[in-house]
Amino acid sequence: MDMQRAKEIVQSQQLTPVNYNGRFVYIQQVDEQKEVAKVFPLDNLNSELSVELHSLDENIY
Repeated sequence: MDMQRAKEIVQSQQLTPVNYNGRFVYIQQVDEQKEVAKVFPLDNLNSELSVELHSLDENIY
């Protein structure tokens, strides 16, 4: 995923499905300097991950 789209998703008022390694995640924050995002798996909101933006895929239905 490119940085601009990740930032749009964070700023959106809608929950946009994003996939990380086969799991749906919620993007909470984007770090432009490091090109990573702070995400939470939707099946475990207590688990915070920092992942590279290129490893995220937007699921378009």
